[in-house]
Amino acid sequence: MRRIVGIVAMCLLLGAGGCASTQEAKSVEKSGFLGDYSLLKEGARSTIKEGAEDQALWIYKNPAADWRKYKRIWLDPVTVWMSQKDSQLKDVSVEDRQRLAALLWSKLDESLRKDYQMTSQPGPDVIRIQAAITEAESSNAVLDTVTSIVPQTRLLSGMKSLGTGVSLFTGSASVEMKFTDAATGTLLVAAVDRRGGTKSLSGVTNSWNDVEEAYRFWAEKVRYRACQWRGGMNCVEPKA
Repeated sequence: MRRIVGIVAMCLLLGAGGCASTQEAKSVEKSGFLGDYSLLKEGARSTIKEGAEDQALWIYKNPAADWRKYKRIWLDPVTVWMSQKDSQLKDVSVEDRQRLAALLWSKLDESLRKDYQMTSQPGPDVIRIQAAITEAESSNAVLDTVTSIVPQTRLLSGMKSLGTGVSLFTGSASVEMKFTDAATGTLLVAAVDRRGGTKSLSGVTNSWNDVEEAYRFWAEKVRYRACQWRGGMNCVEPKA
């Protein structure tokens, strides 16, 4: 036990060293939140550079949408959607579910209000965003730390990462989102995605850090995509 504590202390002193703190998983289960998934297609993966990611795992984007006309965002409260019998969320306390839902909402709100006026009223220039947390699993903080720095366990963790996109003992999260025209109800975008932790040393003592990093990334990615779709010139791509 003393050795593990020493390892944790060393990790905190060394820091993350600029490594990615979140990565996209290989697959995701659809929860039912979006209702109709028939329009969604598997997201395209970028091959321009190693580790580059392009789209959510499942995505639909309305080709007729005029993104330049939208000036305001109506962001619904984030919901927790548990439809599967073996959902990992069933093992998460009600308090943590509420905290995670509030956290994702606040991250989205913080990011989007940099470019849009936030509102709770429909209008011809309003995008309504609805989001649901469909899975959330905390990491094993101690074992995540150990497998981040011990060569033999890093190899084992890497093998799992290759198969699932989620490293051993790290946390993971799934989310579903849809954007609609608040005045007409026309679907603009729908997406399903899942992300997990990496073996970065950042935040390893916080069992929910990997989930929180996924939320941070998604919020920044939504802002980035909206900027691209409306033809913005200074769109800021988020760092994983």
